[in-house]
Parts: sequence; structure tokens; C-alpha cells
Amino acid sequence: MYECLPNRRWAAALREGRPYPGPEALLVAADLAARDLSDEEWLAAIAAHPRIGEGGGHSPQASAREQSRAMQASTETLDALAAENRQYEKRFGHVFLIAASGRSGDEILGELRRRMSNDPAAELAEAAGELRAIVQVRLARMLSE
Repeated sequence: MYECLPNRRWAAALREGRPYPGPEALLVAADLAARDLSDEEWLAAIAAHPRIGEGGGHSPQASAREQSRAMQASTETLDALAAENRQYEKRFGHVFLIAASGRSGDEILGELRRRMSNDPAAELAEAAGELRAIVQVRLARMLSE
């Protein structure tokens, strides 16, 4: 479960809800449990993710798989992502998080630039929403394996 979201309270809530009648019920429960996380818990979960274009994090294989399309971008786009990721981190205090599956590098760069105009509270809420989407992708993949 920690591959999906590295938060003990969230994982415990999912364990307590077992058994689930089917995959859809688990996905719904996972999203509902994630919505109960505090800002501090979201920030800790976000910190477990690598920057777009970099490896590592709490689930490096999943991150690499999810970012594979974005990493096919031009050198200019990848360089801009690297530089603007650091500007984002200076502004918000955490890595830029986006559900990258199937998105191009240019699309991700556009979203990063758009989100730079958010205020910190709005940005944390948007980043948490993106992380909830990542959780759904990862859980669905686990259920299909």
C-alpha cells in the first residue's frame, strides 16, 4: 500500500475496511480515506516523490513508469522542467506533483507554469488532488496484476 501513498493512517483505514466487495469499492475507500489527511500528512507524502524527470522517491519504479511519456520530451523542455521545478519548490516548499501518466513533457511544463500563480493553500490542495489521482492509478495497477 505504501507504494501508492506512504501514510500509515491512510493504510490503516484501508486495512480496517476489509474485505471490499470489489476493486471499485477499494478505489472509492482509498480516495475517501485520503481526503481525511491533514496538510502535514499531504506534505510528507509529497516529499516522498521525486521531481519530474528525476528518479528515486518511495516508489521509483512506479514513478519512472508514470513519467515515461514526459521523459521523451525535447532537451529544451526537460531543461525547462528542471529549472522551473526548482522555482516552484522555492515558492511552495515542496516538489511539483502531478499525475504524469500519459502526459507529455510540454503538457506537464504548462501545468507547472499555470500552477505557479496559485496561492500556497490552493496549490497544496491541487497537489493533494494530483496525489489522489496517482494513488488511484497505482492501486488500479496493483489490482490488475
